Amino acid sequence: MKKIFFTLLVAALSFSAKAQFSLGVKGGVNFSHLSVDNGRIDANELPGYQIGLWTRIGKGFYVQPEIYLGSSGSKFDFDYNQSNQTVTESGKVRFTTLNVPLLFGQSFGFSKLNFRLMAGPMYSYVLDDNQNLSQNVKNAYQDFGNYRNSTLGYQAGAGIDVLSFSVDLRYEGGLTQINPSYGQRQNVFNLSLGYKFL
Repeated sequence: MKKIFFTLLVAALSFSAKAQFSLGVKGGVNFSHLSVDNGRIDANELPGYQIGLWTRIGKGFYVQPEIYLGSSGSKFDFDYNQSNQTVTESGKVRFTTLNVPLLFGQSFGFSKLNFRLMAGPMYSYVLDDNQNLSQNVKNAYQDFGNYRNSTLGYQAGAGIDVLSFSVDLRYEGGLTQINPSYGQRQNVFNLSLGYKFL
């Protein structure tokens, strides 16, 4: 899967020599949660951020590779048995990731006002894994915090360009599980503001 992703990335960059080329920066907010295949664990949204670079190759149909830092994760409520009673504790997990989406899209409109639809694969590498889980939770849910260093996912969404500014709203889903023991996958909504300087 990773080989396919990087083959697509190299093909997109090769295509750039013959097509219209734009370069910009972006920043925004994320609202994420990790799905869990366990009825005794509830996952809740956690806000985060993203900041990085994007390039757009093409005019009508376009390819848009990006690279950015982001934070995501989830808050959790855990139920476990203690002294024949059900006890609930809370915790959270936050990742700092390096994300590389490769989006394919179609734009509609004019040079100063443009609408876009986009979708494509994404590779994420975990740079930091910050967990706030009690020892009781760790004892009751072994391997819960045993996360993979990298995952593959996808993004899909829409955007609008006004002059040199752009606003994108996207959904991000996990194609691979970041924690197979509990079936955890990333689910992220992100809203970003970009600026084209080339």
